[in-house]
Amino acid sequence: MPKGGSLLKDGLRRLLKRKLAVVCLVVIVSYFLLAGFVCLAEFSDWRIGPTLWPEQAGESYAPPSSKNIFGTDIFGQSVLRKTLYGAKVSITVALCASLVSIAIGVPLGAIGGYFRGFVDQIIVWLYSTLSSIPYILLILAFAVVLRDKSIFGHKLTGITAVYLAIGLTSWVGICRLIRGEVIKHKDRDYVLAAVSYGCSRRRIILRHLMPNVLHLVIIDFSLRFVAFIHAEVILSFLGLGEASRPSWGAMINDARMELSRGVWWQMAAATAAIFVISFALNIFGDALRDSLDPKLRIQ
Repeated sequence: MPKGGSLLKDGLRRLLKRKLAVVCLVVIVSYFLLAGFVCLAEFSDWRIGPTLWPEQAGESYAPPSSKNIFGTDIFGQSVLRKTLYGAKVSITVALCASLVSIAIGVPLGAIGGYFRGFVDQIIVWLYSTLSSIPYILLILAFAVVLRDKSIFGHKLTGITAVYLAIGLTSWVGICRLIRGEVIKHKDRDYVLAAVSYGCSRRRIILRHLMPNVLHLVIIDFSLRFVAFIHAEVILSFLGLGEASRPSWGAMINDARMELSRGVWWQMAAATAAIFVISFALNIFGDALRDSLDPKLRIQ
């Protein structure tokens, strides 16, 4: 590590040296920009043009052409427009689910690892119980239970129920990881020095322990993001996702019967969009892990 450089700065310097990782980062940022673009178009009156964002339905099952790049579906709607909406739905769900997962798993892991004893036993029992249930079945159960329910007067429909179902069931991994790291760090010299200076437990956890495990949170976020996108696609495919807006899972579900008629472009558009973002996230996540994790650094 360069003299005076932090772990995060050194990791970013190493990451930027990986050309493939940088390309994947550009792809990921492009997806986020497209999702933001759809949000702006959804809440404004401006249109993007007849080729990308046709205002009216066209011919049913029209093949890809200059007028509709990805063709149209049974209702004559642009498949490209549906694919862009699907990107917005999947990225929104994955981002919100990741934040919910981190908000639950990181504090519980830090508290259990630092205090140990009875508090730690309760936390370990809780995540051990959740991890013993098949993950996809647990998500489906939460999605069904939360659907059309109300929390603080807000009705959980569509996208909200999906990201809560994913976030509330996926914090186990980050909780276990943070707990193990805090257990390793709590007896190190810098923590013992903070204790000798009379620092409170809250300050030790927030100001001393958490900055030293933050790289693990970033790595876990990047690696789990793609898993949350896949979970949203599965829930949408099963009819438990966003019903009022197109999504990749719903597109794949609609395209199943179309393939027998030779209509392949809706299936191809959805699967291609999922493949590109999944590939980019996996490559970038692996590169980020190698760059930030001190044990995996390549000089």
